Amino acid sequence: MNSELVVDVQPSEISIALLEDKRLVEINHEGRQEQFAVGNIYIGKVKKIMPGLNAAFVDVGYEKDAFLHYLDLGSNFNTLYQFTTQILSDRKKVPAITKIKLQPEIEKSGSINDILKPGQEILVQVAKEPISTKGPRLTAEISIAGRFLVLIPFADKVSVSQKIKTEEERVRLKQLIQSIKPKGFGVIVRTVAEEKKVAELDNELRILVKRWEEAVAKVQQSKGVSLILEELGRTVGIIRDLFNTNFKHIHINDPAVFTEVSDYVELIAPERKDIVKLYKDEAPIYDSFGISKQIKSAFGKTVSFKSGAYLIIEHTEALHVIDVNSGNRSKAGNGQEDNAMDVNMAAADEIARQLRLRDMGGIIVVDFIDMHETENRQKLYDRMREMMSNDRAKHNILPLSKFGLMQMTRQRVRPVMDIDIEEKCPTCYGTGYTRPSILFTDQLESKIDYLVNKLNIKEFTLHLHPYVDAYISKGLISMKWKWKRKFGSGCKVIASQRLGFLQYKFYDKKGIEIDLQEEIEKIS
Repeated sequence: MNSELVVDVQPSEISIALLEDKRLVEINHEGRQEQFAVGNIYIGKVKKIMPGLNAAFVDVGYEKDAFLHYLDLGSNFNTLYQFTTQILSDRKKVPAITKIKLQPEIEKSGSINDILKPGQEILVQVAKEPISTKGPRLTAEISIAGRFLVLIPFADKVSVSQKIKTEEERVRLKQLIQSIKPKGFGVIVRTVAEEKKVAELDNELRILVKRWEEAVAKVQQSKGVSLILEELGRTVGIIRDLFNTNFKHIHINDPAVFTEVSDYVELIAPERKDIVKLYKDEAPIYDSFGISKQIKSAFGKTVSFKSGAYLIIEHTEALHVIDVNSGNRSKAGNGQEDNAMDVNMAAADEIARQLRLRDMGGIIVVDFIDMHETENRQKLYDRMREMMSNDRAKHNILPLSKFGLMQMTRQRVRPVMDIDIEEKCPTCYGTGYTRPSILFTDQLESKIDYLVNKLNIKEFTLHLHPYVDAYISKGLISMKWKWKRKFGSGCKVIASQRLGFLQYKFYDKKGIEIDLQEEIEKIS
């Protein structure tokens, strides 16, 4: 399987798409001004204790207070709190973690009242971003993730990923890390550390310890609620978690992000730094890799997947519901059981992809087409588990119930990715009426004239639907050629699959959209 990462950097957001064998399986959007919250470490202030929930609400600078449950305090919370208090009380001297005396572990069945009080300043980490009406969820079990290892202050033990099956390799990694890790730190060895040499692991361990020391230094300088350690940018974070030998290319259309990613890949895999490519073509990067078309077909309430079969995906506050429909396959002559089996197996493939693509979490219920043979029901269950095996999110799948329903849970860390592909008509604005399409190019020419001669913008890019672009490009002396001659070479026209048939967008030379419709309305 060949994996590619395609990064589309725009003035307002960064979009990251993961392709497996050219098929879109994950997509992430991040505003340029937003922070990648999960993994961020804060000095927070306890605002309210909720004994009934055995939890506390903590101010970490969000609009809504974050939620911290007793079970998320971690067994070594007393030691962490003593360390934090010592730093905040003496801002000139940083206590060495190796000299900190470990405090008694907190009871697993204890009460939040015995540990926290309103007004306390504590060190916490974001475990889940705000979802729906809920604020962020926190943990006091601080961890700093790397590519091969996860560093846990005050844990002082080594754990090895259960996905490393070879007992000999598990023992080797555990002994190796125990011999090189500093006192006072615990380490989780990640799956990708399998077969790695001591030099690579030791180098990353040093980097993680340095990040912790930088965080401690920031705690000393902090005044009230503040961000102590920011997680890596989403692009680098995804590469850190996904990077493996299957990665063939990482395409990026922005020089600054390209440099950031290149430096990171060179740090973790110097021999593979050449896989990072700077995309320089004029066509939108998502169009060139077929991602725009896949987004339009993969999102929305109805998703087609094989020979007329389709899924209906509904989102509710409590759970996600997926209904499998055979469509016109019901007319096939292979018998009802065989047809149902064929559609259900293909649906399992698409559902596993949709869960990753939309990052759906919580409870998911799938209504497959009824099958009567026990053997077929077991095959479908096995297929679903197989297709979900590549999913990084923790999940649990139950066999089909007697009603033909499959229930599963999937780790929910961020809000579900919901891209609305059904948009108001950009040419009639929902009225159902539009100007004669034959006059569309005349309208465009008048707006270009207004842009060049009234607003004095000489360099700009006009994005059009590919069909319209083909129309104005036809002929030896095309309309596009006439526009360049009339308005200058700074007038560029690019086909974009993201746009509707008679939709258009103007961008200046910095890539910022020019709202020409609004400008014309102001003048008139």
